[in-house]
Amino acid sequence: MEPRTQFYIDGKWIAPAGRGNIEVFSPADGSLLTTIPQGTPVDADTAVMAARRAFDGWSVTPVAERAVFLKKIQDSLKARGDEIAETITREMGMPLKMSKLIQVGSPTASFGMYSRMLATFPFEEQIGNSKIVREAVGVVAAITPWNYPLHQIAAKVAAALAAGCTVILKPSEIAPLNAFLLAEIIHDAGLPAGVFNLVTGYGPVVGEALVTHPEVDMVSFTGSTRAGTRVSELASATVKRVALELGGKSAAIILDDADFTVAVKGVVGNCYLNSGQTCTAHTRMLVPESRYAEAAKLAADAAQSWRTGDPMTEGIRLGPLASKMQQDRVRDYIRKGIAEGAELLTGGAELPEGVNPNGYYVAPTVFGKVKPEATIAREEIFGPVLSIITYTDEDDAVHIANYSIYGLAGGVWSATDEHAEKVARRLRTGQVEINGGPFNLYAPFGGYKQSGNGRELGKYGLEDFLEYKSMQFRPEPKA
Repeated sequence: MEPRTQFYIDGKWIAPAGRGNIEVFSPADGSLLTTIPQGTPVDADTAVMAARRAFDGWSVTPVAERAVFLKKIQDSLKARGDEIAETITREMGMPLKMSKLIQVGSPTASFGMYSRMLATFPFEEQIGNSKIVREAVGVVAAITPWNYPLHQIAAKVAAALAAGCTVILKPSEIAPLNAFLLAEIIHDAGLPAGVFNLVTGYGPVVGEALVTHPEVDMVSFTGSTRAGTRVSELASATVKRVALELGGKSAAIILDDADFTVAVKGVVGNCYLNSGQTCTAHTRMLVPESRYAEAAKLAADAAQSWRTGDPMTEGIRLGPLASKMQQDRVRDYIRKGIAEGAELLTGGAELPEGVNPNGYYVAPTVFGKVKPEATIAREEIFGPVLSIITYTDEDDAVHIANYSIYGLAGGVWSATDEHAEKVARRLRTGQVEINGGPFNLYAPFGGYKQSGNGRELGKYGLEDFLEYKSMQFRPEPKA
């Protein structure tokens, strides 16, 4: 791929202030894919000031006009879908078929959703003698991760633009190329100069320059809890609004009356999607003590059906991890699980058979008889590693599921939705799949506890980028 040498700022492609580059590697074989500019605080400031200048005009642009721009972006994402899917597969490793469905389908749908939503969203309401209006929060710094790169960009950018905010996007340096394609699409859509800006670079440099900038009104960040804590600390000096979507260690409770053949396969599929690099992944499978042997065999068999290899190859379900650092991290966790006494049912820290030895692959792994306090049951691994934990009764299952600093997602499986819902209501987590219920773009996405604050997607995501203003009028005199 051709190197990227410019940033998109103030409606045009411009040269960076510095000369540094960041190398982007192919996770399939470890080869150098391309390079991108290494941004500086000067670049961040240039982008912020462009967004600040554009804010007054964009924030009062009629919602119908904003909707037209979002629809144009959606149409172009559709038109360039194959190119975008291949780019994301090459830069972060999701199998190509799934990239087309998820990595392109979801962000495309997000722009379309917010385009349609603007026609009916209540930006004003009358309460007594007060007119309540909802206005754009201002200049937004969107800092996004590498695992679902364009989806998480769209969840922030589409909602922020719909709200009337201007945006500076800093994507992950691990999977940044899709962001450049989006910038091209936005430019071709004719979005006014400065409304959307793109700067790449490292978090401690460009990211922190954006978070601390006095002209940035809001930071929307998705990433690790450790990095989210740092964002909160830095943003507090200027009392910015901060929205955080952070880590997870989600539990799927399989109740005794569930169909274990269906439920176990469903949990394994959820855990291994995107090679386990999903913040909502159900990485803890909770099963009754009396059903452990059955669940363990079903899980191991299901894991072994996940074919691992080059993500551009037809039939591959488990691609590489996104980076060498992530591969090393996951393999270390697997070794730690073995060292702490968990039962390795399948997989392990060795490279899977038949893969490119230079790629960042990890075998689909299942641990059994994992203690709730074990490292692999407590810490987010972000790889294809499932831990099976047993419980004595439903109260114990709920206790184990909630025994976490995180609260992003979870699942409950039962013979009836009613039984599952009864248990799901007791979980301290932002979303719960009932018997494998699918992801809903219109539902709020976010977590409890150290999984973050704020919500993305649906009307809830739009609301996160809005401020309330109340205007009190003198009541009409009574006749």
